[in-house]
Amino acid sequence: MGMEKSEVFAMGKTRTERVAIFGLDCADPVLMFERWPDHLPNIRRLMERGTYGPMTSTIPPITVPAWSCMASSKDPGTLGIYGFRNRKDHSYDGLSIATSADVRHPRLWDILSRHGKRNIIVGVPGTYPITHPPSGCMISCFLTPDIHSEYTYPRDLKRHIADWVGTYMVDVKEFRTDNKKWLLEQIYQMTDKRFTVVQKLLASQPWDFFFMVEMGHDRIHHGFWQYMDHGHRRYQSGNEFEHAIRDYYIHTDKLIGETLKHIDLDTTAVWLVSDHGAKCMVGGFCFNQWLINEGYLVLKQPATQITKFNFNLVDWSKTRVWGEGGYYGRCFINVQGREPQGIVPQDQYESLRDELIHRIESLTDPAGLPMNSRAYKPQNLYRESNGVPPDLVVIFGELNWRSVGSVGQSGIFTFENDTGPDDANHAMAGLYLYAHPSVPARGYVPGPTIYDVAPTVLNMMNLPVPSDMQGRSLLPVESTSRE
Repeated sequence: MGMEKSEVFAMGKTRTERVAIFGLDCADPVLMFERWPDHLPNIRRLMERGTYGPMTSTIPPITVPAWSCMASSKDPGTLGIYGFRNRKDHSYDGLSIATSADVRHPRLWDILSRHGKRNIIVGVPGTYPITHPPSGCMISCFLTPDIHSEYTYPRDLKRHIADWVGTYMVDVKEFRTDNKKWLLEQIYQMTDKRFTVVQKLLASQPWDFFFMVEMGHDRIHHGFWQYMDHGHRRYQSGNEFEHAIRDYYIHTDKLIGETLKHIDLDTTAVWLVSDHGAKCMVGGFCFNQWLINEGYLVLKQPATQITKFNFNLVDWSKTRVWGEGGYYGRCFINVQGREPQGIVPQDQYESLRDELIHRIESLTDPAGLPMNSRAYKPQNLYRESNGVPPDLVVIFGELNWRSVGSVGQSGIFTFENDTGPDDANHAMAGLYLYAHPSVPARGYVPGPTIYDVAPTVLNMMNLPVPSDMQGRSLLPVESTSRE
């Protein structure tokens, strides 16, 4: 009598020979799985033969560090990467952009390389510069300055890419623009080139593990959300770009279908993942302006017009707190003996943090309704708090509002983004989907977290899961082997 598949899992037999991950930065589970699945035939087929649903992202839910958190199964605090820019020390202006050199924990391709597996890694954020190349090949991420940089491994892969697509695009560099026709053309060009390169690599390179990330969903959400979302304050019915986001999802579905032709689906587990979702951005909360109004932040001279926050503007002898703008807020305290001109005594640090948490979480929106903002102490969020963490991680209004850092605002709310046109914020739920003949298709299953991807992939490839990974395998097994 033949064994049931679940019995095979329980006995720990090999589940799959290869794993292929299609990463779509910012792809939204509601749009993909609920609103438009009938327009996405290739993804729909994967849904029918697999397991899928929303996947809880990192706090904060942003590209850097979320993809590295996914690939390492470590939270931002453990990685010591709290955002795109991080404090490198306790000086006021000591901010640096997070690069691959800041990721000191092994990610999937590092682990698989140690086990003799061959990798194709394309565009995964947190891979520039290529300091620890995998066994196989790698094309670095959107943080690559330009294609004159050493953005490939091996180096001569650059020449082949030029032959395949001409000028490769690591990103659409100026995606916050009012020139929407140009932006749409650039997003499509970038995506088409990335998938062409991926298909060439899959057809020509030996591989056991493939992981690509396409940035187009993120760029099109930020650029075109107002044209699609009936709830956006600037939405106009029948506008020129009303279906731009939907049509891009359809286009990438087609490219995924073409790429799957280069993959043996009988031996390869196929994944679709995003690092976070997207939602309508109602507006911005002027974090530093609020801190000024409440007496926490003092400028040398009052700002008479909207001005980008600059550390040189601040009177540090009177300032207790300052903030950073972005899709979420970071709150920093000017601590005596820690910051160069710190004034907050160490024994008042915790009480000030508690006071700020209470006041931030009590904020109301312009209509006087609770914003439902949340402020977190890093040690309560993360297993560790390495590097130089913010004193508080702040999510304004359930991510309906972004954090605006500029000063000189007439009020604490704004409906214009201070870094350029932007219609969407990130949402806490990304998406996941995996499918393979040996894995029971469970359909829609909510509940996984971004940390579960790496241990599940290792489990699929019948490899031990490092004991310090924070996620769990999603496969239906009684136990998972841990190193």
